[in-house]
Amino acid sequence: MKIAVTGAAGRLGRLLTDRLAERGHEVVPIDIAPPVRLALSDRDGLIAACAGTEVVIHLAARMSWNRADEAALFEANVLGTANVAEAAARAGAKLVLASTGEVYPEGSPVYQPLDEDHPRAPRSVYGLTKCLAEDTVAFYRRARGLRAVVLRFSHFQDAAELLDERGFFSGPRFFLRQKIEQQRGFGNTGAVAALEPHEDGSTKLVLSRGADGTAFRMGILDTRDLASGVLAAAESPGLDGEVIGIGADDSVGFDHLVPELARHSGLSYVDVTLPGPAVHYTTSNERARELLGFTVEFPIEQMIAEAAAARRAR
Repeated sequence: MKIAVTGAAGRLGRLLTDRLAERGHEVVPIDIAPPVRLALSDRDGLIAACAGTEVVIHLAARMSWNRADEAALFEANVLGTANVAEAAARAGAKLVLASTGEVYPEGSPVYQPLDEDHPRAPRSVYGLTKCLAEDTVAFYRRARGLRAVVLRFSHFQDAAELLDERGFFSGPRFFLRQKIEQQRGFGNTGAVAALEPHEDGSTKLVLSRGADGTAFRMGILDTRDLASGVLAAAESPGLDGEVIGIGADDSVGFDHLVPELARHSGLSYVDVTLPGPAVHYTTSNERARELLGFTVEFPIEQMIAEAAAARRAR
């Protein structure tokens, strides 16, 4: 098939475009990065790029929890999605929309494991814009005859990122100094006060707990597994109107994960109780298994081993 991929230069986009090409598909990469340089705001450019495609995979989005970025989030994630949906509808292509578990949100679940029927009630502007992106795609299905499937990604990242303090996710999640900087930027003075006494200038990991002592817990999916799920959604001809969550098969407690990261890397870690409730959730892959044949091939234990090897090689 001829398949357009927005966000083709991103973590998932690079891997997915390679996998699509390996399977014989003609790939149309769309990204603001060179050499493509096509923005989501360019409706006419998107319509031209998607002409003749059979599938459009919309990965491109802006992700931030900084209030200064809120206008940009709406522009990219809502207006940009409308432009991509218009381009897909005009092409007669199926749209595969990348959404997120933040629409629930995962950090404040009503019940667990979270599944696709969980109420949407985002608490971040990022989550709100992805809700609106889903609603935009639903409108195009009702009013413009668009075929579409929504994939709600739970947390994913490359294995090598787990032990990289420079990483967008793992830096502030697992490394003490980076977590202090993040929490200071968010204005969370209580968290900063709890973390700072452990800072001595060395590189340390941090095991985060909620105020009641509950260790943080979440699923971490390897990018390679997520790419397989997106590929299955793109290649399955009968999908239309479905919402499918894709994540790790099980969540992992930081009271297990952080000591394992420390053991494999030789780094020390500190155990810190933070104000407020712990981030503590698990998601369901039942629908992904049923509709996409999704399976996890890179469990967290393998990701940890690869992360340690990547850190040693840096």
